[in-house]
Amino acid sequence: MRIVTWGFGAMGRGIARNIIESKFMKLVGVIDKNPEFIGKDVGELLGVGTYGVRVRDSIDVIEETNPDLVVIATSSFVKDVLPQIEYAVKNHANVITIAEEMAFPFDSHPEESLYMDSLAKRYGVTILGTGVNPGFVLDTLIIALTGVCTRVERIVAKRINDLSPFGKTVMETQGVGTTPEQFEEGLKKGTIVGHIGFPQSIAMIARALGWNITKIEEERKPIISNVHRETPVVKVEPGMVAGCNHSARAYVGDKCVIELYHPQQIHPHLEGVETGDYIEIYGDININLSIKPEIPGGKATIAIATNMIPIVIGAQPGLKCMADLPVPRSILSFTK
Repeated sequence: MRIVTWGFGAMGRGIARNIIESKFMKLVGVIDKNPEFIGKDVGELLGVGTYGVRVRDSIDVIEETNPDLVVIATSSFVKDVLPQIEYAVKNHANVITIAEEMAFPFDSHPEESLYMDSLAKRYGVTILGTGVNPGFVLDTLIIALTGVCTRVERIVAKRINDLSPFGKTVMETQGVGTTPEQFEEGLKKGTIVGHIGFPQSIAMIARALGWNITKIEEERKPIISNVHRETPVVKVEPGMVAGCNHSARAYVGDKCVIELYHPQQIHPHLEGVETGDYIEIYGDININLSIKPEIPGGKATIAIATNMIPIVIGAQPGLKCMADLPVPRSILSFTK
């Protein structure tokens, strides 16, 4: 399988490394606009030795290398990745993107979804958005767990994670290092957004269970630190914001059927907060799943994007979500 990666940030580099290590995939091209990477050998940038593929800033790489699939790791939003998806598809390449809004764009971006689906079918390829969340923890995993229930009445799920490993951009979008007043101002301006993907996760679950969601409510609150916290890119003093507590509730009529919580902060352990992923399903049987500590966000996103490559290449053409495709599984395990 011939693969091109579009985006060579932390996620793109991890995916590229996985492809290089695989015995049945070949990395044939890398696209990135970072001048520090352009023209350099991918293997040398990854510290695995000369590989023979250099990073380029031209999208012509796709046309020239004729890949089976392009992995797009450039943005979180449909509006940004749509032109990239379009170019790849028109060159007869399947697409996996880790853009959060692409995990289930059918409700939030209906016109764009219809276009992408028809385009993919016209060129005989498949498009998938995935990641650890959205894409797995707060949607695909929940859907799988409902498979042992006859009836489901309500779902409550929470992902408590540590933002400390992330870079400056993530800290800014979560409001880390701001004052409470600056946090509220950032929410109003749209510079602080919290988690991207709650509407997508809710819509994926609802479609799978046949629920007609009539209303979604989201709330973002600052997590105020009582202690000094610090990462290589941000400092937080007592009284400042250490993260964002983002939640969403979905209703069928007046009944709340889905509650999702995603409090994210740097060094939560400094105030006794343990990370973890928690799913509660209420129905004819009740399910309570706890995963402690959290599934690592970066590593898991890299893994699931890699693991879905052969599944997407073998899928029926069209725009898909994770619930449309076979259960993901580790593929590098098969190569040892």
